[in-house]
Amino acid sequence: MAAATTSSASSPEQDALKALTFQRLHPKTYLERFLAENVRPDGRDFEEWRDVSVNVGSISTADGSALVRLGSTTVVCGVKAEIAEPELDRPQEGFLGTSCLLGRSFRRVFSRALPVPNLDLPAICSPKFKPGPPTDEAQVLSDRLNEVLVSSGVVPTSSLCIEPGKAVWVLYVDATCINYDGNAFDATLLAMVAALKNTRLPKAKYDEDRQRTVCTRKIMEPLQIGRLPTSYSFGIFDGTHILADPTSFEEPLLDTTVAVVIDESGGLTSVMQLGLGILGEGQDVLTKCIDAAKKCWESTRRHVYGET
Repeated sequence: MAAATTSSASSPEQDALKALTFQRLHPKTYLERFLAENVRPDGRDFEEWRDVSVNVGSISTADGSALVRLGSTTVVCGVKAEIAEPELDRPQEGFLGTSCLLGRSFRRVFSRALPVPNLDLPAICSPKFKPGPPTDEAQVLSDRLNEVLVSSGVVPTSSLCIEPGKAVWVLYVDATCINYDGNAFDATLLAMVAALKNTRLPKAKYDEDRQRTVCTRKIMEPLQIGRLPTSYSFGIFDGTHILADPTSFEEPLLDTTVAVVIDESGGLTSVMQLGLGILGEGQDVLTKCIDAAKKCWESTRRHVYGET
């Protein structure tokens, strides 16, 4: 009797081990069998998104910050501000800069128009990333973030001017993925925009007599935010299946990924495709992705950014 009880108790564990082994040896077949039952390995429907949460102001040493969780994917972003002289040919424009630590490499990039973001995907966030130079995936994601921020105009750099030709604000925007489970692009864009929206700067005034800028932290002013872009990514599997918010298990198996960016008023900002895969139903697939993105935006916009 005792032996039978032990065998019965271990059966679920053995089944789970067999499923995990099959998943690792035959990942595509594993996914196909779930999709054939109209469900995904994590139990979601095809167009269902993972839970998203946004916490702002959690980094007390930053002028603005945000911690975003999209399922198990977690990205933290901080904003720091300094005062500098503007460029001679752009006397009324400030700077936005981002820094990145990818493995052993480090770089900081400035832009007179909008940030050129770099996503930090360190080895601690997932076994798939190794210490060393920036991965191709990280660089591609950084380029895609830059495209979205440039096209949407999140922070007008003219609003960062303190005194034309004398003093402007320089904003450092740093984002790091501390746990990776797929769809880092959506989570990082959300973290960057939320951190900028949370940023408060001391009221600054240029003193002509002393030739210096005087700040007072008694009066803290928010940034002038232009638009609030939010990305909704979809993975295309076998040319026909559309999987919203793909996980780290699903991503390597996808033909291509489509990111739909919606602004705070529900307007379509951009649609980007990552990968060389061909969309099985062409325009119909894009239309379905856009419709699903707008539906998700309707249900999450107030939860993500508050009233806009």
